[in-house]
Amino acid sequence: MTFRREIAALLERGWMSTRGLSVRVKLSEKEVALHLEHIRRSARAGGKSFAVDPWQCRRCGFVFQKRQRLTKPGRCPKCRQGSIAPARFRIFNP
Repeated sequence: MTFRREIAALLERGWMSTRGLSVRVKLSEKEVALHLEHIRRSARAGGKSFAVDPWQCRRCGFVFQKRQRLTKPGRCPKCRQGSIAPARFRIFNP
């Protein structure tokens, strides 16, 4: 099974972060994020929904709702701190 298929299968079972996925498929978080971009497009093309529970600043609570990239933000635009809670991803059948 390819990495992308393995990641997609994990996301169809439930919510997972890039760290959780990287541990399960034995890839770096950056590599997982690159695969997620392709998996998002494939899921949409296959009639499925790719959902994102967005990143959130642990200090001020700012939620990165409009972020389109699937990589972790460097720091919060509101309070400028780098303590960001991870996003979670999932694939659903509508």
